[in-house]
Amino acid sequence: MPAFRRAVATLVVLVALVVGIGIAGVPVFVHPQVDPLRPADAIVVLGGTAYERFDLGLRLARQGYAPELVISRSTGIDDHVMDRYCDGTFDFRVSCFVPEPWTTQGEAQEIARRADTGHWRHIIVITYTPHVSRARYIVGKCFRGELTMVASPADSGPLFWAWMYVRQSAGYVRAFLQPGC
Repeated sequence: MPAFRRAVATLVVLVALVVGIGIAGVPVFVHPQVDPLRPADAIVVLGGTAYERFDLGLRLARQGYAPELVISRSTGIDDHVMDRYCDGTFDFRVSCFVPEPWTTQGEAQEIARRADTGHWRHIIVITYTPHVSRARYIVGKCFRGELTMVASPADSGPLFWAWMYVRQSAGYVRAFLQPGC
């Protein structure tokens, strides 16, 4: 009987832990802090699939929020869907880059480099919803100016959100362990 009680107690603790982590992650991953839009020096769209974020970047640039749109082409140069963003003709500057390393930190390092050359003091950063908080932390380690974070809608469903909790949490741990930019 003590083995059964120990197993039940362990199960109760594990369920409580999972529920606690789930609840704690809601304001970080599901409803992150986003900022009111206002004009900036540049709009930066962090990479990945779910191309809606790039459309959002174009829309904000067309609305005049910044004279320059910078896109992380983190899906690689062979992703020809990105050609319509990176090779298009627009009334504002558009430039694309492949981050090195191929991570949010690589994107943040490129943002810092471009901010130094372009004398950016304020940027709008677009990424998908569960990535907003971690992106704010990582980009903030490299860019010393003001950040306006904008969430592009993300997929939904329990499997997606379970994976995002794991992926984004692991990314936070990695970011905390990496000093500096």
